[in-house]
Amino acid sequence: MRMREDFRSMTGPDKAALLMMAVGDEIAIRLFSLMEDEEIRQLSQSMASLGTVNAELIEQLLVEFADQISTTGAVVGNYDSTERLLAKVLTKDRVNGIMEEIRGPAGRTMWDKLGNVNELVLANYLKNEYPQTVAVVLSKIKSEHASRVLGVLPEPFAMEVVMRMLRMEAVQSEVLDDVERTLRNEFMSNLAKTARRDSHEQMAEIFNYLDRTLESRFLDALEERNRDSAERIRALMFTFEDLIDLDPSGVQTLLSKSDKEKLILALKGGSEEVKDLFFSNMSERAAKIMREDMQSLGPVRLKDVDEAQMYMVQLAKDLAARDEIIINDSKGEDELVY
Repeated sequence: MRMREDFRSMTGPDKAALLMMAVGDEIAIRLFSLMEDEEIRQLSQSMASLGTVNAELIEQLLVEFADQISTTGAVVGNYDSTERLLAKVLTKDRVNGIMEEIRGPAGRTMWDKLGNVNELVLANYLKNEYPQTVAVVLSKIKSEHASRVLGVLPEPFAMEVVMRMLRMEAVQSEVLDDVERTLRNEFMSNLAKTARRDSHEQMAEIFNYLDRTLESRFLDALEERNRDSAERIRALMFTFEDLIDLDPSGVQTLLSKSDKEKLILALKGGSEEVKDLFFSNMSERAAKIMREDMQSLGPVRLKDVDEAQMYMVQLAKDLAARDEIIINDSKGEDELVY
């Protein structure tokens, strides 16, 4: 951690935070008790990010604030020391609320934390790891996030990761522990053997979140190396065009739950067949207005259409998970008999 040495560069909140850390728990507790929640929150944020401070700087600060009071050591401001100090004067709920806010979306487990890391940052780090390590990581984080990471990895490396994921068996806790050490993150003491999941199903879910260009490139490349796997993934993927298999009741439910602007954008890039399906389940007037809205959009970016269609697909999946609609699978097991 960088040593802070320049007194002139410190902001007011930084100085107040350092003073609180330097005067000791007893005085700091009395000061906290006189503050409002917003003041405590702002000061706690500065304390948590204070880091290690040069002893000379502490002395300068105390000279400025407390009439020549000095110290001989350094003060380390971090989350733990801040939380410990807050706990002595505030209720547990208030401490938890403040600490959760200043920590940000860290998550409770390593995999939660990785889910909040920007895909470019995560991919930049993972590209230097073994493909098997990356395969384990992508199998543990959410499919949507995994697809974004996969999309920005170097393509030959990404294909190697895809192949490793397809061949991957159940991951033992020892392997996950090793991955955690590799990622230089917190130790997961309660991690057990992960549940086995069909690798092709997982890969199909990840590919669903790729834009059309990347999806096509990955599937074409995979087909050259393993035609059977490519065909299985294609069969398992659920796309916007697959909504054509919804029954009228399902389409009407989807229409009632969807965002109108996203639906218009999704339909603009859809086939005539899927457009007719939605329009036939609207009133004549509503269908006419939607067609006019689609036309008034003019040219739109393929990326925006893909995102809108993925929104509709994800909405359909969510409704199916709540048994509000029925999505027919590719094997016909969910087909209805009338």
